[in-house]
Amino acid sequence: MRQRLILLIAGLFVLFSFVLFSYLVHKDIFTNFDFDTTVKLQDNISRRFDNKFSILSDIGAFEIMLGFLILLLFALRKIRGIFILGFFGIFHLIELYGKFFVDHFPPPEFMLRTERIINFPQFHIRSENSYPSGHAGRAAFITILIGLLIWRSKKITWKYKVLIWTVLFSYDLAMIVSRIYLGEHWATDVIGGTLLGGSLAVLSIVLF
Repeated sequence: MRQRLILLIAGLFVLFSFVLFSYLVHKDIFTNFDFDTTVKLQDNISRRFDNKFSILSDIGAFEIMLGFLILLLFALRKIRGIFILGFFGIFHLIELYGKFFVDHFPPPEFMLRTERIINFPQFHIRSENSYPSGHAGRAAFITILIGLLIWRSKKITWKYKVLIWTVLFSYDLAMIVSRIYLGEHWATDVIGGTLLGGSLAVLSIVLF
């Protein structure tokens, strides 16, 4: 019970941080930070990585992540997994709300470096704004969810827990960097997406 309370407070705190951060983004507080971050990443990362980072764009797509989440919950065999799916859905509703109502245009076309790797039908709603990043949010949701499930597990040794957490963190970091480097999103977009996805993952575990 105490663990659930701590997770509830932590989840609500991060969610509140997302709301506050979104307000600041809407007010264009971080314009220079966004532009400078993208320029620095694109200046210091070789174009040879365009293809590799673009693969992450396909892996982080809604359809791929939803399929992975369903398989994960099926493997866990708990009816309460429906709550996790529900919070995953809530994430996308808030994401769409942000992209329609938070005035934050995406990086200009000349900064875009994404390459098309896998061609398959994808669910995508076009909007003029880019906040928050769905890819970064989904990555945070999935990795934090798995991380907390690993933390709860009594069958996995701490050695393997640390190893899994390191892999999860590395995936998150790569996704965050890729979204900015490829010119798909500004830094604030991925920060907002990470806060939103992370907070809802924590809150979903409270009910799991």
